[in-house]
Amino acid sequence: MQSQEMYVILVIFILGKIICHDVAAVTVRVKQGLLEGEQKLTITGDKMFYSFKGIPYAAPPTGSRRFKAPQPARSWRGIRKAIKHGSVCPQFDFLFTNMYIPGSENCLFLNVYTPKLPPCSLSPVMFFIHGGGYVSGSGNDDYYGPDFLIDQKDVVVVTINYRLDNLGFLVLDTADVPGNAAMKDQVAALRWVQRNIKNFGGDPNKVTIIGQSVGSSSVALHALSPMSKGLFRRAIGTSGVPINDFITAFEQRRRAFELGKKLGFETTSTSALLKFLQTVPVRLLINTNSSVIAAEDYIQILTKGYYVVPVVETDFGQERFLTASSLTLIEKGQHDVDMLLGYTSNEGLIAVPFLENSSIFANYRRFPEVLVPRDILYRTTPTLHLQLADFIRQHFTGSPLRSLNTIPIFVSYETDLFIYPIIRYARRLSNGRNGRIYLFEFSSVSERNVLSQPGRRYGLTGVSHIEDLFYVFNPNVLNLPVNNNATSYKMIQQICALYTNFVKFGNPTPDASLGVVWPTYDPESAIYLDVGNGLTLRTNPKASTMNFWESVYKLTNIPF
Repeated sequence: MQSQEMYVILVIFILGKIICHDVAAVTVRVKQGLLEGEQKLTITGDKMFYSFKGIPYAAPPTGSRRFKAPQPARSWRGIRKAIKHGSVCPQFDFLFTNMYIPGSENCLFLNVYTPKLPPCSLSPVMFFIHGGGYVSGSGNDDYYGPDFLIDQKDVVVVTINYRLDNLGFLVLDTADVPGNAAMKDQVAALRWVQRNIKNFGGDPNKVTIIGQSVGSSSVALHALSPMSKGLFRRAIGTSGVPINDFITAFEQRRRAFELGKKLGFETTSTSALLKFLQTVPVRLLINTNSSVIAAEDYIQILTKGYYVVPVVETDFGQERFLTASSLTLIEKGQHDVDMLLGYTSNEGLIAVPFLENSSIFANYRRFPEVLVPRDILYRTTPTLHLQLADFIRQHFTGSPLRSLNTIPIFVSYETDLFIYPIIRYARRLSNGRNGRIYLFEFSSVSERNVLSQPGRRYGLTGVSHIEDLFYVFNPNVLNLPVNNNATSYKMIQQICALYTNFVKFGNPTPDASLGVVWPTYDPESAIYLDVGNGLTLRTNPKASTMNFWESVYKLTNIPF
């Protein structure tokens, strides 16, 4: 009798495995119709998963829809193949290829990767927003393969495209084009997830948004946006917040008219300008020089940023993505969202190749005011700009008259521009009205840190901007080796465990199984986690950096 019972239990267990995990069927129904994906093996060979690529989440923003808020996705008949990525958005890839990539304006696609079909239970969802200065990038698996997250933990991964450059961020300050079209793309994708992710085994009540660089800034803005409220539960962001230089808005409506003028169409009419810009070839709208003051022509663009950014929208009765500045909104309290916020140990290393082959040093020597953070530059006087520039040069070189004329010095300056606003933002968030905040520094170094390699020629070490992503996603295009016995793989498992614990429990270390219990961040204790070869709790992150830049802001009337 006992053996019969054991036999029945075994049969039930096997059938359960077949039903929940090993069925080859990869057809899923979404609101628009049927999708056919494919079953794949992770790069480690450890786990099978299901991949659905190139899913349209909004209607093509083409023709009269160019620059405007996204419209609902269209339905289709029959079964739509979902085994290839959709077109990337038109862009100039300034970071990796230095080339124009035409893509297509019909680019509002997302990708879903799930560990089990059909779903016997629902898993937490990680919704990734890519970086790229709001002018380049996509959610494709050339850089954002889901393998490590699928391997390590039971999560569903979603990656997205959104409109870039002027196509996504043109501001006419009208009801038709109030700005933030790209941010509303991201909202449309989040809404699509709420409607459809259950069919892929994802739990719509356990969505965590994750982003890096401007993707991280986007994540922080979604925590403040009335359009995004209720669409996700938690947030993870690295290397970017809404007060970084690269997301500073200034005279965005004026930039639109300057763009028209540059393209040969001078007008004072927003309707005439819109009609013109909706008909010009898309190539003319990408990688334009949209500067409106002379200093912007000389600013180092990598950390200072392009000039296509989210804005506070004027109220024309439309759904507004952003109703006030981020600092104003966090004082009132963001949505009920917990946040994991981080930075890499030497963010500025990303700039080394740009510094080696540019006129940056000459420009910064001739026009020292461009050393000043953009929020100060736009809001104070030229006299103060020069005083602050001397103060900054004194700090980094030991002399108020010596320019930042070596790569190690300039990298240190660039790293500060990334990190100071992030810690400053964390301090502002930790006012008791914004959910729990966890702060970390990513310092893991291995053969996966390919972007920081040029810095070694100058004796520079640490983790560059972007390199943390190579431990969370598999960048297929870089062909980085994955060895399950290597130290780098232990680092991959470590950061993925922290992230997925946070996704599941709202706490990156719900117990001591990772060797540490990580407390929330507050300015008094100032405890943060160093994520390196192991996990180490430390206090007072980048103390000297924070003290210096606070002294800079104290010389202005700008709150910090």
